[in-house]
Amino acid sequence: MRRFGFRRGYGDSPWHLLALLCSFALTAYAGVRLLDGDWLGILLWIVGAAVLHDLVLLPLYALADRALSAAQPAPASWINHVRVPAFLSGLLLLVWFPLILGEQKRRYERSTGLSADVFLGRWLLISAALFAASGLWLGLRLWRARAGRAPRPSPPAPSES
Repeated sequence: MRRFGFRRGYGDSPWHLLALLCSFALTAYAGVRLLDGDWLGILLWIVGAAVLHDLVLLPLYALADRALSAAQPAPASWINHVRVPAFLSGLLLLVWFPLILGEQKRRYERSTGLSADVFLGRWLLISAALFAASGLWLGLRLWRARAGRAPRPSPPAPSES
């Protein structure tokens, strides 16, 4: 006769279930706090972002990735040194685009008392730093690969006596 344990029934440990329930509770609390104000605008933004991502952005960056791969045939690990900073830069743009483009400048300044003029410059600097760090990392990888393949001097031939 088999024992029916928690892990067998649930599929993971009780700690996993507890962490999952805590994350759902935190998400529900954040949602209630967020929807306390302009809930229709937030809901529209979430639905619009999902539709915009799935129908417009995903095909665009898949096409850009294919074009990059076709234009510069290289090992995938080299192409990833462009993909990763481009993805991170795009993600930052997607999250902060109203402030980067200056569309919510007055609302941001009214809410925080801080200037919103810095977002475009900082986003450009962060994007440049991401691409520079990725380029340096690729250069280091290539240098280490070449150093590992450097010809070693052959041992002297045994002398015949």
